[in-house]
Amino acid sequence: MRILVTGAAGMIGRKLVERLVRQGRVRGERITALDLHDIVPPAGAAFDGAEVTTFSGDIADPSVIEGLISRRPDVVFHLAGVVSGEAEANFDLGYRVNLDGTRALFDAIRLAAYAPRVVFTSSIAVFGAPFPDVVPDEFHPTPLTSYGTQKLIGEALLADYTRRGFMDGIGIRLPTICVRPGKPNKAASSFFSGIIREPLNGQEAVLPVPRSVVHTHASPRSAVGFLIRAAEIDGAAVGPRRNLTMPGVGVTVGEQIEALERVAGSNVVSLIREVPDETVWSIVKNWPTRFESRRARELGFVAETSFDEIVKVYMAEELGR
Repeated sequence: MRILVTGAAGMIGRKLVERLVRQGRVRGERITALDLHDIVPPAGAAFDGAEVTTFSGDIADPSVIEGLISRRPDVVFHLAGVVSGEAEANFDLGYRVNLDGTRALFDAIRLAAYAPRVVFTSSIAVFGAPFPDVVPDEFHPTPLTSYGTQKLIGEALLADYTRRGFMDGIGIRLPTICVRPGKPNKAASSFFSGIIREPLNGQEAVLPVPRSVVHTHASPRSAVGFLIRAAEIDGAAVGPRRNLTMPGVGVTVGEQIEALERVAGSNVVSLIREVPDETVWSIVKNWPTRFESRRARELGFVAETSFDEIVKVYMAEELGR
């Protein structure tokens, strides 16, 4: 089996590749080749018995995508994209990468005429306010950001291309992935990880929104689990509604901080400094809070059940404690 990962140099991409190498199989078949793509050269991987090839280039360049799809990957994990804050700040870049790049990928698959499984990473940003306390699976997506709009169009393309038999697509709407290792990125949601990650590393963190803000989170470990499950699930069990809202832990920012204190102590929490940021707040206040995610759970998608678990995953996997 040949697998293509776009966005392989990103955090989730790297962790997905590590998981694929570790388990060596997808859909009951042995992985024989990994093709890893990103705008910058992704790191290779030591993978006994499998060919690993890295590529770099613009996801919106049809010649780049045609070259990747000409290798006829059996499973395509499409993670490449511009994050929410950057897509809002740079309108042209967001649409070129998140929309034009996705369309170029899907169309290259259509023209190759062999219908691989395609896993598309969407986002809960496809939903827009006003929201009920818990967003049901049937809630209508009406994004209020350019990023959410780009992802929603990608979902519609995935469903249509699957309906037409060009590919076998599954879209997964990710909650905010927390705690992200490394440095802050340009996502508007970056602070959700920052207020946990930085204090655990002995650094000050800035909280730009009120502690009352409610949001849904899942760990990077769960995100990789979602991707693997989406690659392996029976499409007939999913049915024609191919885009699924992933489960997660819905908590207030204050509850995040309380979980951090329970797990790591009050000295760590004291490193959080509250500095309101109207730009971040104008984006975050239009995001949904908690999700039913009934369909995804029934189809075998699993996430943490408490924010304490999410903090512990980060500490175990990134800090070794």
